[in-house]
Amino acid sequence: MAQTIEGQIVSVDPAGNLVTDISAEQLEHVPRGDSVAIRCDGHETTGIYSKDHDQPEMTFIAVVSDDGKLQLTIVGESAHLMLGIRVGEKVLVAWT
Repeated sequence: MAQTIEGQIVSVDPAGNLVTDISAEQLEHVPRGDSVAIRCDGHETTGIYSKDHDQPEMTFIAVVSDDGKLQLTIVGESAHLMLGIRVGEKVLVAWT
């Protein structure tokens, strides 16, 4: 049975990263590998990365930010501009 956490985009930071209201504490028991999917506005990525990830440029990823919130980003680019995702969009974290 799949487990889920639901949240939403609450802000866009100056770099265009999409900040959610999902906290690091909520993600404490969520796997970090490919068994977790993060979906928002028709876009999906797998895995949750730390801020010191080594993902290539233009990769859509989920990261736990310094302030302890899950954020969606495109490495080296503005996720907000590239994907058109706005504040208020729902975010779903799902894993088995």
